[in-house]
Amino acid sequence: MSYFVTIVTFYLIFVSRFLVLISTSVIASSSASIASSTSSMSSVSRAFSSCFLSTIRGGAAATMSASQGTVSTASLVESVRVVEGNGGLPVIKLNSAGGSEAELYLFGGCITSWTIPSGKDLLFVRPDAVFDKKKPISGGIPHCFPQFGPGPIQQHGFARNLDWSVVGAENVEGDPAVTLELRDNPYSRAMWDFSFQALYKVTLSSKSLVTVLTITNTDSKPFSFTGALHTYFRASIEGVSVRGLKGCRTLNKDPDPVNPVEGVEEREAVVFPGFVDCIYLDAPGEVVLENGLGNALSIRNRNWSDAVLWNPHRQMESCYRNFVCVENAKIGNVELEPEQSWSAEQVIAVLEKQK
Repeated sequence: MSYFVTIVTFYLIFVSRFLVLISTSVIASSSASIASSTSSMSSVSRAFSSCFLSTIRGGAAATMSASQGTVSTASLVESVRVVEGNGGLPVIKLNSAGGSEAELYLFGGCITSWTIPSGKDLLFVRPDAVFDKKKPISGGIPHCFPQFGPGPIQQHGFARNLDWSVVGAENVEGDPAVTLELRDNPYSRAMWDFSFQALYKVTLSSKSLVTVLTITNTDSKPFSFTGALHTYFRASIEGVSVRGLKGCRTLNKDPDPVNPVEGVEEREAVVFPGFVDCIYLDAPGEVVLENGLGNALSIRNRNWSDAVLWNPHRQMESCYRNFVCVENAKIGNVELEPEQSWSAEQVIAVLEKQK
């Protein structure tokens, strides 16, 4: 009950503050020219972000109860903070007791940074990324939902183009976690006419980053979807290899992405000598990435049945040498009846180098 009251209080405080800001802006802009009206709306946008952030910092979000118990305000504030990020967008900063850090933007529910105790950021954001809500954030761990790749709706779906909301936060023995939620709205229903709930829990420890995505059909009719976590890893592409995919059936999109070539992976370690865009069906529960920068990463999953490897090579001349995408995916349709849920987990962990 206290959790419900806390959430309601948070939204009431936030909405009331924002309505006051809108009223002030309308009064001010009524006597201004069209040019100054545009400037006023920009000011409202900035004030909106400021209002949102201040409400979270000082209000209900700082005393939320987690499913595993009540988290003290001091503990939560220390390890989970909401600050202003690039483009003035709200970003959640997580800090583990072991010295790792992560950043998670509410726009797109996109993790953009995971820095381990050594100071290395293991994720990559492309230099052409923008933080203006006009397009998805290019890099980190974007969502592909409810569609992976091209199809009837926009490329990779709409989840990476919408604002997610914070619905929970906790700190378990120094490991912070935050849960985001995305629900259908007029924008999503215009292209995919279903009611749904997506919950995304992100947990940070000193040597791992864990994500759990849960999709629930809240509609009165069944629906199907595909999806992926389009993870960009920082890398030196000449030294990259991915192990664990030998024997998997493949759909190779090189040279023709419209008509992929079926095959079987025969290599112990997949390397990236040029353009790579390949789907691995019925992939194993773990692959190991050598990023070419001295780090070996275990990428484990539960219920992400497939994997995708991608590097654009000279199609992105400015940055292709600096990243590789190793994606957990669900290529085949997931069918959900009303009130049914589907969940999948990804665990990225730093492996100790053999001496």
